[in-house]
Amino acid sequence: MINAITSTFLYGVLAILAILLVLCLIRAVLGPRVADRIVATNMMGTIVIVIVAILSVLLQEGYLADICLVYAMLSFLAVIVLTKVYIGVYKEKKKEEEENNECN
Repeated sequence: MINAITSTFLYGVLAILAILLVLCLIRAVLGPRVADRIVATNMMGTIVIVIVAILSVLLQEGYLADICLVYAMLSFLAVIVLTKVYIGVYKEKKKEEEENNECN
């Protein structure tokens, strides 16, 4: 009885997380600013990590928890790289604007 209720609840949570993942994907594609896209990408990584963790519990497979940890590290590194690239582009753009203002 408890097992059926728990699995039904977890399947419901998976459905909600799938909807949230699609909404984050839309924000990552449409987001008006680059910062919105980076935050949406980070949130998508976090949602995928939670989905894999829930699947680990539902399927009773321990190796999925290991995959979850590896994916968490990769997601963290991806967000750091995206942020570094964005900061570099932002600094170059700012420098060009300053040079154009000095010429005028």
